Amino acid sequence: MTDVTASTSRPRAILPALEKIYLPLDTSAETLLRVLAGVLLAVHGFGKITDPFGAVGMVEGLGFYPGVFWSPLLAATEFFGGILIAMGLLTRPAAFAGMIVLLVTVYFHGIVQGEGLFGAEKSILWAAILFFFAIRGANSQSVDAKLGKQF
Repeated sequence: MTDVTASTSRPRAILPALEKIYLPLDTSAETLLRVLAGVLLAVHGFGKITDPFGAVGMVEGLGFYPGVFWSPLLAATEFFGGILIAMGLLTRPAAFAGMIVLLVTVYFHGIVQGEGLFGAEKSILWAAILFFFAIRGANSQSVDAKLGKQF
């Protein structure tokens, strides 16, 4: 039998006084992670959205043909997907699409560029964060929650 609190079904803190800090910040910490991930993804995609065909050669070099289709899709996924994730609107599909992009960058850096784990580690972390939101969705501090619907 595990030692858990009745209201949250989480393991009790070793120092119970810390639960007074952890529990109220739980939702805020998740929201902060979502907003930062979304904003940083949008910032990363900003250069691509201002030149949506600028990555044609790069995406074709990875085997995604035609590049004139994939390059703008990459730009929109990063920029607009990041904005949606930050807002918490259509969080799951935006995070899933971003996760796919990040898994391609894992392949690109880790295998194509031959950088291995150390070249792909940032992309792996980003993909894991987006996987979390693709599965979990947004929390109560999101547009999805305000609308009362999630994808």
